[in-house]
Amino acid sequence: MSKVSPTLKVNPNDQILTVAAGCFWGTEHMFRKHFGTKGLVDCKVGYANGSTVNPTYGDVCKGTTDHAEALQISFDPSVVSLKELVKFFYLMHDPTTLNAQGPDLGTQYRSGIFYNTAEEATEIDAVEAEVQAKFYPNHKIVTTKEPLQQFWDAEDYHQLYLKQNPGGYACPSHFLRTSPKV
Repeated sequence: MSKVSPTLKVNPNDQILTVAAGCFWGTEHMFRKHFGTKGLVDCKVGYANGSTVNPTYGDVCKGTTDHAEALQISFDPSVVSLKELVKFFYLMHDPTTLNAQGPDLGTQYRSGIFYNTAEEATEIDAVEAEVQAKFYPNHKIVTTKEPLQQFWDAEDYHQLYLKQNPGGYACPSHFLRTSPKV
């Protein structure tokens, strides 16, 4: 059991962020598209926290393991800040829907951030408060914030899925919000 993907490229000064925003394919695609040349070092889709050791996609889809479909990101903090990545996370999906993104329903599709330190949790809370006031003033953000306990890579065919399958399913709630939710 590990908190960091064993296949995630991580340089000595990099930091790790783990987020869940519904379907991990679209989450990975959005982060790579936006930060691919702006500080993102690598990312892997997988399963965060939960109660099963080494879960499979089939296990997680049953909704009984409490894992979240998640994206683990290594980034260079001298190029992009944790604050920028967390703000993007809140704006690239709908953090006001409980255990769902678009048509994807279940706890595995919850909005969640898995932090590594108390300092990160404090910074995440501050970003959430800012985004709540500006972009979701009439809708409560329900994103869970949990200490990262464990992370398992998803099966190989899930990695870079939308790059390998350009016509593949993309969650309709994955787009960058630029104005408040009404």
